[in-house]
Amino acid sequence: MIELVIKIGSMALIDKAYNDLNYNIFARLSRELRPGYALVSSGATEIGRLDYIKRNGAELFDTPESHEINKTDYAAQGQSVLMQNYRQFIDAKYSIRQILVEHQHFNDIKKRKHLRDMLLRCPAQNAIPIINYNDAVSDEENRKMEIQALRDKGKEPVECVDNDETAAQIAMLLNSKTLLILTSTDGIYEKADDPSTLVRSVSASDPAELVGKVTILQRSCVGANRRDAFGARAKLEYIKQSLKCGIKVIISNSAFKLDDILHDENTRKTEIFVE
Repeated sequence: MIELVIKIGSMALIDKAYNDLNYNIFARLSRELRPGYALVSSGATEIGRLDYIKRNGAELFDTPESHEINKTDYAAQGQSVLMQNYRQFIDAKYSIRQILVEHQHFNDIKKRKHLRDMLLRCPAQNAIPIINYNDAVSDEENRKMEIQALRDKGKEPVECVDNDETAAQIAMLLNSKTLLILTSTDGIYEKADDPSTLVRSVSASDPAELVGKVTILQRSCVGANRRDAFGARAKLEYIKQSLKCGIKVIISNSAFKLDDILHDENTRKTEIFVE
């Protein structure tokens, strides 16, 4: 069983002051990972961009026309750097397995089962799965066409436009107890950019009531911290399906220890759950 799905965002892995990887975050998080956990890690595209700049002295020339192409190239470069760092810091007695997923793996019954079965084998095989959306081979235009084709058939497809959605879908796929979303903030704020307004918990007696409270909370969530990010409002939207399945969701800062987030009531975080 995979009891905990963890998602860490791109900017939580970046040291903004030095425009470089935050090796402290990589090291601390990696030391706490163990079989029975699954990590959904963003960062390949941004890390690939930084790695490209280091090796070439400048980033790829970016225009509206080339933006998606550049993301593809950066993601392909960043994946190896991302996994290299996790392998460096995760306890050597554990195997790690990179799993690159696309929307089709959640929208096809056979592919969903194949993905689920493979992930569920990991704990017994002493392995930690590290999951990311496969931006390197995902073409946005084709993805939109495939998603629309499913909608035309009356289905409600999974899009995976963001790794928050991917993590929520993984948690549902595995029927995990907890989904932990690590960010560069302490959780959800009632007032944007004001940590003193941290929402400590959102709870309800049943999933429908809980989703309603989350919808109200979304009104406080405005903006995102970078281009191509979707912000706290989107995070809350993506987790609604997980909440309907009875999965507890925690949103907290990647600077905190996992054990503290999960077990210390004094740690700053937002917990969303059915009582």
